[in-house]
Amino acid sequence: MEWMLLPLRRYAKFSGRSRPKEYWMFILFLILCFTAIAIIEGALGISTTEHWAQSGQWGFDTGYRTRGGPLTALFGLAVLIPWIAVAVRRLHDSDRSGFWLLILFFPIIGSLVLLVFFVMSGTRGPNRFGPDPVEAGEPELAKG
Repeated sequence: MEWMLLPLRRYAKFSGRSRPKEYWMFILFLILCFTAIAIIEGALGISTTEHWAQSGQWGFDTGYRTRGGPLTALFGLAVLIPWIAVAVRRLHDSDRSGFWLLILFFPIIGSLVLLVFFVMSGTRGPNRFGPDPVEAGEPELAKG
């Protein structure tokens, strides 16, 4: 749980490096929170559900599409800056500038490139963005 909340404690810290465990545990935290919020919004009836049906040459197709409601939007805005900050620090760990996040503007290719960068292990030893977080240890987690 400590690793999941570490990016929230480093809310807008864009300098330094983050190890893969910090990034991926935060992503897991976001997935769990968005899932819980979707369940709550569905139970309260405040999410936007759209029923669609279409008849085509090969038959009839129907389905539902649910979009997040106001709680999803508020939570998304609250965690946007911590996500950007941990993503920049993760890129720093592989000795890349945070400007690599702008590659997300190329939808499929940019996402795949960033996924590869985030999965790769960081450079061993210090780099231009700071000391290796694995060698230096995480001071915030040593308190517990």
